[in-house]
Amino acid sequence: MSQVINDDKIPNNVHLADDKKLQRALEAWQPNYINWWKEMGPVGFQEDDVYLRTAISVESDGWANFDYVKMPDYRWGIFLADPVKDRTIACGDDYGKPVWQQVPGEHRNTLRRLIVTQGDTEPASVEQQRLLGQTCPSVYDLRNLFQVNVEEGRHLWAMVFLLHSHFGRDGREEAEALLERRSGDANKPRLLGAFNEPCTDWLSFFMFTFFTDRDGKYQLLALAESAFDPLSRTTRFMLTEEAHHMFVGETGVLRVVDRTSSQMKAHNVEDLDKVRALGLIDLPTMQKYLNLWFTLSLDLFGGEISSNAASYFASGIKGRAKEASHEDHIALNGTYGFDQFKDGKKVHEDVPLRNAMNEVLRDEYVEDCQRGVDKWNRTIAANGIQFQLKLPSRRFHRHVGIYSGMCFDTDGNPIDAATFAAKQDAWLPTDADKAYVKSLQQKPVYDPKQMANWIGAPKQGIKGRPVDFEYVRHEV
Repeated sequence: MSQVINDDKIPNNVHLADDKKLQRALEAWQPNYINWWKEMGPVGFQEDDVYLRTAISVESDGWANFDYVKMPDYRWGIFLADPVKDRTIACGDDYGKPVWQQVPGEHRNTLRRLIVTQGDTEPASVEQQRLLGQTCPSVYDLRNLFQVNVEEGRHLWAMVFLLHSHFGRDGREEAEALLERRSGDANKPRLLGAFNEPCTDWLSFFMFTFFTDRDGKYQLLALAESAFDPLSRTTRFMLTEEAHHMFVGETGVLRVVDRTSSQMKAHNVEDLDKVRALGLIDLPTMQKYLNLWFTLSLDLFGGEISSNAASYFASGIKGRAKEASHEDHIALNGTYGFDQFKDGKKVHEDVPLRNAMNEVLRDEYVEDCQRGVDKWNRTIAANGIQFQLKLPSRRFHRHVGIYSGMCFDTDGNPIDAATFAAKQDAWLPTDADKAYVKSLQQKPVYDPKQMANWIGAPKQGIKGRPVDFEYVRHEV
């Protein structure tokens, strides 16, 4: 079991003190990171004590400590899961051969690009969410927002460690660039589209942490199969922290759904305007937000037919989620079928399985999302309301892949651009919808014993604490 050193400037279990050059480089990067956090992290709460969990171990039991900490003083560390003895390459042409402890020259650029892309998502989400604390629905939710934020920061540290330790000057320059790009900035945007999308209300935050962080889960699962063992070990531990982020999203939406549907039943109302008159987020608007964040997150998997995906799999750089559960780890003979649209006609096409690895991963993601949506629908039904939330077709509202540049309705039927333009206000949040949702969140709730009207209380608090515990000590 690896030993975690917590008394260094940078907590770690990678024997950082044994590599003085690397240690100096990371300690030189650290002040730049703190400056970025203070500039682009949560606005208005940097001096508050927040009840946060901090990673102190990579063991399955007792890996985190819970206590009050000011966020700029959070102990962001470098933690890799313990190595698997005699681990071999999980997939591709070199299946069964020993994994790599160093970066092979022929894969250097590819691995660097993957690590930079993953690393760029981490600070991006913090930047997207930096103003949300000023409109929080409860202190419980405020704390969960900050927990997500600091752990995204730690995941940035994880990727920066790999860049510094395995990619020389190029890696150090990439690490600096990760602090220079800004979410939504026209001149220096983040690398992926969903991470430049505004996330300025709490319904968006809950949808983001359910859908977009779930994409992160599947990307991490695929990278956990990497033949580059330091990347595999890094992402395996990141998955431990990522689970809470998806919990925040799933239960956050569930609480909004429950509050709305239970009040609809109590007041015997179904009409959208009457629901809104009660100060609630109506179910059709939730469906629009679902449509937006689900489709933005689908794009993050990349194109359905991808030579890059085939190359990643062939080389062993990136596998499928839980590769061991598949029978064929070479995947040279299988095919995957797609329905494409050419000249307005549906055409079925089978492509080599390796070229469809993005879609294989997306399939598992969609199934996982459906499980969460089913929970939300059971809550609506339990309150006696005849309405079901639904994942739209994966062809709808796509900007990456074989369906990008084409128009489809939410059931996946092809339509022309004029029809899409005429109907998109029924499918995606309008400016008026966004303004209404924001109007419910003008006044933050900083009293631990109170909860905003538009959301229900959680069933339990954090780490055995009550829901109304003072998770954030904030002076108004």
